[in-house]
Amino acid sequence: MNRELILVLDFGGQYNQLIARRIRECNVYCEVQPYTIGLDQIKAMKPKGIIFTGGPNSVYLEESPHISQDIFDLGIPILGICYGSQLMAYTLGGQVDTAPVSEYGKTEVEPDHTSVLFRQVAQTTICWMSHTDYIASVPQGFRITAHTPVCPVAAMEYPEKKLYATQFHPEVMHTAEGMKMLHSFVYQVCECSGSWKMDSFAQAAIQELREKIGDGKVLCALSGGVDSSVAAVLLSKAVGRQLTCVFVDHGLLRKNEGDEVEAVFGPDGPYELNFIRVNAQERFYRKLAGVEEPEEKRKIIGAEFIQVFEEEANRIGAVDYLVQGTIYPDVIESGLGKSAVIKSHHNVGGLPDCVNFKEIIEPLRLLFKDEVRKVGLELGIPEYLVFRQPFPGPGLGIRIVGEVTADKVRIVQEADFIYREEIRKAGIDMNLGQYFAALSNMRSVGVMGDFRTYDYAVVLRAVETSDFMTAEAANLPWEVLQKAMNRIVNEVKGVNRVLYDLTSKPPGTIEFE
Repeated sequence: MNRELILVLDFGGQYNQLIARRIRECNVYCEVQPYTIGLDQIKAMKPKGIIFTGGPNSVYLEESPHISQDIFDLGIPILGICYGSQLMAYTLGGQVDTAPVSEYGKTEVEPDHTSVLFRQVAQTTICWMSHTDYIASVPQGFRITAHTPVCPVAAMEYPEKKLYATQFHPEVMHTAEGMKMLHSFVYQVCECSGSWKMDSFAQAAIQELREKIGDGKVLCALSGGVDSSVAAVLLSKAVGRQLTCVFVDHGLLRKNEGDEVEAVFGPDGPYELNFIRVNAQERFYRKLAGVEEPEEKRKIIGAEFIQVFEEEANRIGAVDYLVQGTIYPDVIESGLGKSAVIKSHHNVGGLPDCVNFKEIIEPLRLLFKDEVRKVGLELGIPEYLVFRQPFPGPGLGIRIVGEVTADKVRIVQEADFIYREEIRKAGIDMNLGQYFAALSNMRSVGVMGDFRTYDYAVVLRAVETSDFMTAEAANLPWEVLQKAMNRIVNEVKGVNRVLYDLTSKPPGTIEFE
């Protein structure tokens, strides 16, 4: 599809995908590429603007990421953020040093309102700072456009060359007016029209898939989650019964979830496709026996999933394409260029050598989660499925701290079902980004009736978030927590204690492992 593009060059910052997410909120398409991308490739992509991300390095060190000065002569508007701002200054002849006073967290910034970035911003505004280095002097041609009491160059610009930089992070929600700044860069500086909208994505994607696949046979790895469900419906509408969906029930799903998936996509469901359910619970439990390390569990589950899937594919016969519900955060979190691998995603990384397909198709690879949901609604998928709670590929395997056993799966399934039911009954479910129960590996003494118990502690988690990059623990009503606790302790065998997790992200993650 033809679209305007803002290109984000990643220098290892933790907010790289959040920047892209914010630009898309401005109805402009944006994607992340490693900073090592060549100038010729950048020219070929024809971006309307470029954004340099933050990063953990000091720009004046030889081993830190750098970039060719020639990028500033392409005539493409550039916005540098945090490390990106220091990189711009350093590369163009300014001076970057260790700051006398580091700045972290919410900081009051005084902007120059003659700058295009700050025309709609308050006299003083709260911004999110995270730096130990600072721009000590700006390059020739630049002027300072914002400062703080301890940071003389909180922003700078060279408007004639369309070069802009902020030491703070306009993309995070803690920067109160950051979206105004990004909107000004995208529309006023880059002169974008804002044509990236979900209401045209589905039909264009269906047509592209139909043309690409022709009369080929397609196999889809269906988990029943939002991403794979939307991918399956897109393919169903594109090629009908040329599509076979294989649903591998690895025994790590939420309570009743396997049956719910079959009810929607099976022979009695509304979609034109072939559906196969593989019940492989015991097989996965055997592979996970004795394994406690989270990343090892993820890799075992992913590898076994591929193995089961391959066996089923061989039974089906010749297939031309494999479809997966990979979305953009999966791609980025699995490691983009020099970015850190946050966690492994078993649906990312290309086609496994052991699977005999001609090509892999990932129709949602460029979309964020909320964009996927918009596509789902456009396709007519029921709201209860579109707005289903996010669920990781390894399932309950990473919501059980330590070794996974069938009995532990039963415990967390029952506890999670009760907790989610009480959240729903209280009418607060749609206000939460994510909520679930997990099983700790802690056992403690309790008293139930006149008997001593020595059972597990269940941990309840609920977070509020708009982007899943940062999150705050939800302030749930005490009566809801109390009711969930009473029911879990009384109804779930093997549990005598219930805890509520107050940790934000960062420093924690939303999932436990």
